[in-house]
Amino acid sequence: MEHSMSWDSLWMNVHLATMVDGYGEIRDAAIAVKDGRIAWLGAYVDLPNNYQANVIHDGQGAWLTPGFIDCHTHLVYAGNRSNEFEARLNGVAYEEIARQGGGIVSTVKATRLASEAQLISESLPRLRSSLGEGVTTIEIKSGYGLDTETEAKILRVARTLPKQFAVRVRTTFLGAHALPPEFAGRADDYINEVCERMLPAIAAENLADAVDVFCEKIGFTPAQTERVFQKAQSLGLPVKLHAEQLSDQGGAALTAKYQGLSADHLEYLSEEGIAAMRASGTVAVLLPGAFYFLRETKLPPIAGLRQAGVAMALASDCNPGTSPMTSLLLTMNMACTLFRFTPLEALQGVTTHAAKALGLAHEIGNLEIGKAADFALWKIMRPADLSYLIGINPHFLTVFSGQVRAF
Repeated sequence: MEHSMSWDSLWMNVHLATMVDGYGEIRDAAIAVKDGRIAWLGAYVDLPNNYQANVIHDGQGAWLTPGFIDCHTHLVYAGNRSNEFEARLNGVAYEEIARQGGGIVSTVKATRLASEAQLISESLPRLRSSLGEGVTTIEIKSGYGLDTETEAKILRVARTLPKQFAVRVRTTFLGAHALPPEFAGRADDYINEVCERMLPAIAAENLADAVDVFCEKIGFTPAQTERVFQKAQSLGLPVKLHAEQLSDQGGAALTAKYQGLSADHLEYLSEEGIAAMRASGTVAVLLPGAFYFLRETKLPPIAGLRQAGVAMALASDCNPGTSPMTSLLLTMNMACTLFRFTPLEALQGVTTHAAKALGLAHEIGNLEIGKAADFALWKIMRPADLSYLIGINPHFLTVFSGQVRAF
């Protein structure tokens, strides 16, 4: 790529956390943008003498990081389940809540009934909250439709959100999220429906960037999961998996077998699963919000993943049942306090490694010449503050594809 010294914009008076080789700190720095991409970056004193910039921005001494990436969310859904949260805390058993039409079935019912306009209206506040913390890329899964029409509706809504705000959205088809009521007791028949009707329809409309499955005792078996993976692969779609959240089903190794982008949750991940992920380059996406909300006590094998060199991403898991939050800043703090991440690992988890989990490491995730000019500016003393602060949002502003984002 030819690096012209004529730039669209130049940001000065900033400190850079490039996330190349650790934090990749460059203090008293500058960063230049041309055609929505990073054209130059380095110490201010090293600015070329012959540069020209159409606009020069004063970063006011802020720290500038890559834009945050939330690589696992269920952001588009209808309804609310705070009533179930309250009921559980008042001693009502989950099974009783489910018998009364609660749980995922209630979200599926509400989402099926909602129009696309309603879904957009309910999803935008969640997205706006996420963007307020420097998010420039977000993954959004379906999975609250469990029929072709509603799954497609969810993904279409997700694809329209960038028209409302400057954000990059990756969509994931999660038709095999749970068994819909009309297929009660017929899981294999439902997987037939997913593979033979739903997935081809979603692919024909080009609505999904990847395919996910919930592989668990209360979800789908490894054999059923593999059928979905095989169909996805035949359609040219990469796979990922909700794996080892509640028990060890060997899902991570299965995902690695299919060169999956990521295996997510992983509280019950085995040494064999870690080895398989290491060999395939599959990213571990850890979701401390769900761990916290469910009061899980089984920690993911962080030390084993770290020792094996498996990339560890973090995400909010925004969903109405087990992680009703949008905050990646809180996610980072939870990862440090609950999972013993270092602040560097936490920041890598929502930038470099999250990009890899979405198959976008060539485009985003760190600050390098030629990559997308997506970055966030923060009023902090040092990068570790982003994990250290609780309930304080030091976000200053966001730049998406070289443009200051207003919302």
